[in-house]
Amino acid sequence: MLEETGTKVSISTVKRVLYRHNLKGHSARKKPLLQNRHKKKTDYGLQLHKGIKIILFWRNVLWSDDTKLGLFGHNDHRYLWRKRGYACKLKNTIPTVKHVGASIMWGCFAAGGTGALPKIDGIMRMENYVDILKQHLKTSVRKLKLGHKWVFQMNNNTKHTSKVVAKWLKDNKVKVLEWPSQSPDLNPINNLWAELKKRVRARRPTNRTQLHQLCHKEWAKIHPTYCEKLPEMFDPS
Repeated sequence: MLEETGTKVSISTVKRVLYRHNLKGHSARKKPLLQNRHKKKTDYGLQLHKGIKIILFWRNVLWSDDTKLGLFGHNDHRYLWRKRGYACKLKNTIPTVKHVGASIMWGCFAAGGTGALPKIDGIMRMENYVDILKQHLKTSVRKLKLGHKWVFQMNNNTKHTSKVVAKWLKDNKVKVLEWPSQSPDLNPINNLWAELKKRVRARRPTNRTQLHQLCHKEWAKIHPTYCEKLPEMFDPS
């Protein structure tokens, strides 16, 4: 725009001006695209959990979620200039939507470390989710040595809240943490996914089989001390 007016400015000059106004280069953070109804439920969730700050309670929560797995392409990363504290502003994020038909990983963790990380090919349906819970929930609880008052966290995806899943959880006496829908900033496992993807990206997998193998290797290498910090950082108030 300046050149069109006949003004010539070097890139270094532009950068100096940006720095002078406290604008620094950062990678845009991905954030699920929220509609108004999601934002209202998220606000409700914050109020719902307000005041619950007992570290011991959060240390006995088994956090879970799934994440999309694919070879890292040009849409996975974007560089931008922003001020400190503005990372989650809409213009500084990359909107994401729920994935369909892709190969995904379901994972869980607690303050004591990482749990299971099974791979699901295609769309994960409620039947697949029940199978995952049957095979990996209790084994992860035992591995992580959670107390008898442990609580299971999952989001309100329709496959999670289906009658089939609800019955299995009830029959197996699994206490579920109440959770508002589309709450991208609440679940500490998002930090774990980011750490996992950063490590896997650094290994530069060239195909999906190698990608899955590296995911399991890097997941197992994440130290319990890192996991221990995540629930302590969780503050719903």
